[in-house]
Amino acid sequence: MDEQPRRAAAPDPPAVLAAPGGELERLVTAGLGGVGAGGVWAVGDAGGVRGRGGAGVLGQGPYGRLEMGPDTLFDLASLTKIVALWPCAGALWQAGRLPLDRPLGTYWPPADGRPTGSVTVRQLLTHTAGMPLRTEFEQRYGRDREAILAGILAAPLYRPPGTAVEYTDRAAVLLSHLVEDLAGAPLDVLAERQVWGPLGMTDTRFGPLGPAETVRTAPTEYDGATGAHLRGVVHDPSARLLGGVSGNAGAFSTARDLERFLTALLDPPAALPWAGPWTAESLREQTGGLAPARGLSWLCAPGTDPAEGTFVHYGFTGTGIWVSRRLGRWALLLTNKVHYGREIQPLTDLRNAFRRAVFG
Repeated sequence: MDEQPRRAAAPDPPAVLAAPGGELERLVTAGLGGVGAGGVWAVGDAGGVRGRGGAGVLGQGPYGRLEMGPDTLFDLASLTKIVALWPCAGALWQAGRLPLDRPLGTYWPPADGRPTGSVTVRQLLTHTAGMPLRTEFEQRYGRDREAILAGILAAPLYRPPGTAVEYTDRAAVLLSHLVEDLAGAPLDVLAERQVWGPLGMTDTRFGPLGPAETVRTAPTEYDGATGAHLRGVVHDPSARLLGGVSGNAGAFSTARDLERFLTALLDPPAALPWAGPWTAESLREQTGGLAPARGLSWLCAPGTDPAEGTFVHYGFTGTGIWVSRRLGRWALLLTNKVHYGREIQPLTDLRNAFRRAVFG
């Protein structure tokens, strides 16, 4: 009789994984040594944090005296798409005000008659809208915010919508413009009102940060224009050009605040206007077999089958968060890798090993 293939064993519960001196602590500490950066990590479930840890210092030179910890502020980079833009879009969707599959030009006057008028919100969130891949905002449109937004609306599409998954920050900038217009408030106000305030995320905000926050912020890259490392000022040049508040980047947060956010994805407070149905809709494959598979804003974790339901989002500066509704668990790993250089493979290897340990 043929032996049946064995199903891979489920990973240990978060509390076991995160025990002091346990698997995750050893894995992350060794991995960060290879990456050459410090970092913090945490794992949990619908009941909250089951374990956390950290290793290393904030950076080079004078930053080498400051250790990483759960209250270290990180430039989230593209995690802004998740902790600010995605839930604010979800609040509009759950209120019946943001259709996912109607072309923008059929209900949003700024897009009517523009190339972007043919794309949908679902395509923006899945990076299948066919928009140009590079931002190049200053080069193409100058430094005025309204001129940049008008330029994004008017830019010819790179390819027909719905035919390829191609990550571009233009999609998030356009979607934040739409969300702000429909909601009648700037993104930072909406995020504080609908996400950060209700969840008690008191450290999360858009920059530039004040002096009290900057002293516990992990620095990112050296900026030749100022002669110093960027610290408390958004690293992403497009978001910086847009005034620091943008759907693609600009938010700063701590591990403690992100722990609250991720827990809410699995056990949403009743008063949240975006959790529950929006999370369920978003954390499933939405790209119809196109690769890489994505949900709404979220990426199906590399190395996993989309049917497994493990989703991730990364930030260019060195941040990452994961969630699985099937397993009922979440994880985060925050670094400022870009402070030390842009060679990404060691961090990619650590992220993949971390995901395998927590989610299988």
